[in-house]
Amino acid sequence: MAGAGGAAGAPIVARAMSTALLSLGALVVALALSMTSRINVGLLAIAFTWLIGVQAGLKADAVLGGFPVSLFLTLTGVTLLFAIADTNGTLERLAHRAVRLARGNARLLPILFFVIAFAISTVGPGAISSVALVIPLAMAIGQRTGVPPFLTALMVANGANAGNLSPISSVGVIANSAMAKAGLVGHEWRVWMTNLVAHALVALAAYLVLVNRRAGVAPATAGGAAIAAIMADPPNEALDRRQGTTALVILAWIVGVVGFKLNVGLSAFGATALLLLARAADEGEAIRKVPWGVIVMVCGVSLLIALLERTGGLDLFTSLLARLATPATLNGTIAFVTGAISTYSSTSGVVLPAFLPTAASLVQKVGGGDPLAVALSINVGSALVDVSPLSTLGALCVAALPSPEVSRTLFNQLLAWGMAMTVVGAVFCQLLAGLLARA
Repeated sequence: MAGAGGAAGAPIVARAMSTALLSLGALVVALALSMTSRINVGLLAIAFTWLIGVQAGLKADAVLGGFPVSLFLTLTGVTLLFAIADTNGTLERLAHRAVRLARGNARLLPILFFVIAFAISTVGPGAISSVALVIPLAMAIGQRTGVPPFLTALMVANGANAGNLSPISSVGVIANSAMAKAGLVGHEWRVWMTNLVAHALVALAAYLVLVNRRAGVAPATAGGAAIAAIMADPPNEALDRRQGTTALVILAWIVGVVGFKLNVGLSAFGATALLLLARAADEGEAIRKVPWGVIVMVCGVSLLIALLERTGGLDLFTSLLARLATPATLNGTIAFVTGAISTYSSTSGVVLPAFLPTAASLVQKVGGGDPLAVALSINVGSALVDVSPLSTLGALCVAALPSPEVSRTLFNQLLAWGMAMTVVGAVFCQLLAGLLARA
């Protein structure tokens, strides 16, 4: 009887293994396509999930049960709220006012670029929106005051990425939701702080090396005169009614989320509704500014990851990753691997949803380590490389320069820097991720 039972069970085991392999293969294909094509990987991930779910004998409702409803609502609510602030000029007006703080001292400009991008990214829009907002103004001012485009790009991109994982930013929500799948909850501010420390150190090193080079920042007097000329029209214009209302509502939303633990996504929809009722922006224009492609990418990959969890594919994935490291080298190894993939792929849409849920399993399979340190290493390793021109942040920086010759030079500089960050991220995480996880 035992033999018969074993024989009968063999096809079931084989089918389960084949489904796990299929789901893992779909993830590998999604990762490869995200690195080599412009196809929205989320669309492919949804199709893969459906096909593999049918092959595994799952009903459509069971497949759809893995869709991240909470994540979708949070991303949509946050991005729509800041699309309104972008549409009616609130973010641009606030950025202009902040830049005036550096009048008279051009050497402070790179630091100010970092701080402005960091502040905007932290309060909600995330790195891509923050760079898109800040980099055109920063490049224009930088070229007038002698700040090298390479330094400007590094300070803006690293500043935006430094605030990218705050608990109220869209990408921070993605990271913390993915970490929760590994049982890592309640670490939202530690995630933000670790990311901030890594990017601040890298930006500081870039500033110290580049600010005093021959092609460095112009003298403070010349910089001050140029800044004054740029910002003098008009120097003290107040926010209009729509912008003032938007600023107040966003401030109240931040206080509610941070101070009163309101749900990030649902409260963002509440704030959005208030602004639309107050006619603070054109609803259609704001909706068109929502990055729907990114939302589909993130949610589609998350749906595929949910299927991997159900079919055993995620367990197989972590087993393969575990062979690359030992308990002593796990943090640095995972930072290097995720950094190398993120150089060509989407950090928030592909790398974080795919790798963060594996943190606890990786530690178990390697035979030691700290799951939180592994998760922090994934966050930092995948983000430090995002200044590469093959990523959205780097591409925005290159596109902000009107001269083809200067743009080509900046492209090569950012590409070399992004590649180098795979090693820098690995070293940083190997040395400090464990300490920061225990701090």
